[in-house]
Amino acid sequence: MGDRYRTVARVGVHETEVNRSRFLCALAPAATEDEARGFIAGIRAEHPTASHHCWAYVIGADAAVRKSSDDGEPGGTAGPPMLEMLLRRDVRYAVAVVTRYFGGTKLGAGGLIRAYGGAVGEALDALGTVARERQRLARITVDHGRAGRLENDLRATGRSVRDVAYGAEVTIEIGLPEADVDAFTAWLAGATAGGARLELGGETFGSG
Repeated sequence: MGDRYRTVARVGVHETEVNRSRFLCALAPAATEDEARGFIAGIRAEHPTASHHCWAYVIGADAAVRKSSDDGEPGGTAGPPMLEMLLRRDVRYAVAVVTRYFGGTKLGAGGLIRAYGGAVGEALDALGTVARERQRLARITVDHGRAGRLENDLRATGRSVRDVAYGAEVTIEIGLPEADVDAFTAWLAGATAGGARLELGGETFGSG
């Protein structure tokens, strides 16, 4: 599994036209297959008169789940090139649905492959993607007197602050790139004069 991947920045639709056929590519982040299928069903319901609703999705940072459908287009001319575009762009945890309104001119197998794959590529360019980086979850425990400044310093240096909880002491949960753990531990000791405790937890993916 890689340490970085990209996913769709936001839900959106981008339209292209090829020989009078309209191709509407809808993109969305999807954490699970159920989310991806729900998004596909929603697009179908929005466009009940469209000729085809071809789709592809990739779930898992290592692309463990990768599925696609031609939805009535000639075999391999729609879903697979859509899926290939997502994989080529290192896009994960994402679903793409290309809704086609037939314009009266047949595109042929090569034309369909270019149109469907191209629709996804153009939509990714238009809507944008965001990087996610493998991180270690880390919990910092510190007294109230140091907490405010420490939180500000963490945010100012671009650390991924995930949660702050106030109790008898203050706990700040952050995400750390694995390669930064040793340097961060030394920085934290200096910033708090040894007054903070650091506990490392499991792995997650955060903004990279």
